[in-house]
Amino acid sequence: MRYELDFAAPLAYAPDLLLGAATTVGLSVATTVFGFGLGVVCAVARSGRTGAAARVAGAYVETIRNTPLLVQIFIVYFGLASVGFKLGVFTAATLALVINVGAYTGEIVRAGIESVPRSQLEAAQCLALGRWQVLRHVVLPPAIERVWPALTSQYVLLMLATSVTSQISTEELTAVANRIQSDTFRSVETYLIVAAAYLALSLLMRVLYWAVGSLAFPRRRRLGTPL
Repeated sequence: MRYELDFAAPLAYAPDLLLGAATTVGLSVATTVFGFGLGVVCAVARSGRTGAAARVAGAYVETIRNTPLLVQIFIVYFGLASVGFKLGVFTAATLALVINVGAYTGEIVRAGIESVPRSQLEAAQCLALGRWQVLRHVVLPPAIERVWPALTSQYVLLMLATSVTSQISTEELTAVANRIQSDTFRSVETYLIVAAAYLALSLLMRVLYWAVGSLAFPRRRRLGTPL
């Protein structure tokens, strides 16, 4: 039995695919921005190693990293609705992804914080800098600079993980593909197109993160260190 590829039918849905790709990008950008902020807060809390904040942050990180993303999405979307907090699919998807990636970002940034030499902290204290001044000017900039490649990879994986949100009917790229293949019965062609779209988005995001890193960390650019 021979199967002949025919891309004409799924490509007729090109506008829908573009809208799905735009939703995927929107999810990725929103989640990256808020997830980064949440991750930095968790990293700072955990680096303290003592106090209630460190314990709460540690429990959050371990819980999220050891449960499936799909289950977390279902809890946010269906669980909150069952107690009276009904969210739209895009909002619920964004919230679930932020909660998920915040835990991974927190661990990555914490590794960067712990890599800052103790001598730098002692020098900052000798200059009579306050705790938050040390954190803002001495600790976080070099810490994030060192882990930027790992963060880039994490956020590209996050963009790919947005496909899971199709399970709650978020109209992102994979959800649109599912609808197209059910209409055209051209599953192979549809998912090949979508795979190519995800590959293009991944490469584009890596270029954008490289550009952001070049602007944010000029020292790495001058030294020729990969971003």
